[in-house]
Amino acid sequence: MAEVRPAVEHRVAIVHDWCPDFRGGERVLAQICRHFPNADVFTLFDFLPAEVKEQYFRDVEFHASVANRLPLIRKFYRSLFFLCPFLIEQFDVTGYDMVISSSAAFARGVITRPDQPHLCYVHSPVRYAWDEQFSYLAQGKLGFGPKGMLFRYMLHRLREWDTRTAHGPDLMLANSNYVRSRIRHIYGRDARVVFPPVALDELDFVADKHDYYVSASFLAPYKRTDLVIQAFNEMPSRRLVIVGEGQQSAALRAMAGPNVSFAGYLPRRDYVRTVAEARAMVFAGCEDFGIALAEAQACGTPLVAFGRGGAVDIVRRLGAAERPTGILFERQTVVALKQAVEHFEANRDLVAPEACRENSERFSEKRFDSEFLDAVGAVRSLQAVTA
Repeated sequence: MAEVRPAVEHRVAIVHDWCPDFRGGERVLAQICRHFPNADVFTLFDFLPAEVKEQYFRDVEFHASVANRLPLIRKFYRSLFFLCPFLIEQFDVTGYDMVISSSAAFARGVITRPDQPHLCYVHSPVRYAWDEQFSYLAQGKLGFGPKGMLFRYMLHRLREWDTRTAHGPDLMLANSNYVRSRIRHIYGRDARVVFPPVALDELDFVADKHDYYVSASFLAPYKRTDLVIQAFNEMPSRRLVIVGEGQQSAALRAMAGPNVSFAGYLPRRDYVRTVAEARAMVFAGCEDFGIALAEAQACGTPLVAFGRGGAVDIVRRLGAAERPTGILFERQTVVALKQAVEHFEANRDLVAPEACRENSERFSEKRFDSEFLDAVGAVRSLQAVTA
């Protein structure tokens, strides 16, 4: 891991939406916590295994909301999104010297003192409340019946709360240029871009690739793994390995052809090996950043990805870069994805694994540490000037 500069001793509260598992957002949270020994983490729902906390959050105390104790909450916590603004406001962080929020939805809305430095790392504005609302409603088959209208009204109220709390933080950091543009469009604020940290030392570089493609993500609708499977169903000579689990697992398995296999959730070492040995990683969603994509580059694995969102920051596009690391396709369609795969196959020798690894160094932990601590200093200086 990258060397961490010791932080000045302050009592710091770190607020994170929720911790259902150790994925990209939780990796950012862990890296932030490394700068603040004995920090307190406030999160709506905490389902992290003890071994994960021992490895990544030693000496960090977690405080979960009262809803964390509800029966069957692990299965249904996402359904309580309409209560989350209220729940996040019940955390009392006013006694701390500084507040850092790690927010893809609710953490930014924690109540702070006017003179209390508040730095917010924005993974995304609330996806399902803003520009992706209609996609979520369509995938959930929520039309204009009673249930659909209720959901639409709750999302309307969530947008009101989200807008009202947008000016709470003194400084916002965006995890990509795409998220920075969304912050500007939705909240009318600017943000610094600080790419998430990628643990390069944990990722093996493999130059000799196998014959399969890989798609690795939480199997949620917005990841568009269904589109990847449909495309590979129409390319029976191309092998695809799906890594991950999620609410779409059963439906995706049911639609997959014989050339598509499912690895499920893999331990870290097995995951890295599977990604590192793949011919390329394929991703058809619009990701805010996409740590899995940057990790694939660190393994020397090229990317075939939808050309919107964080992939634009990560991929050095074939035909536009001197040392390309992948291909971006412009439309979320089966035809466009198939054409991108065939284009990659025809030009595979131009995308060197060594170039992919070199590209990934832009997302190192050391770079994140430096830029994040600079932002911490800026927020403290700003509050000192206005005090």
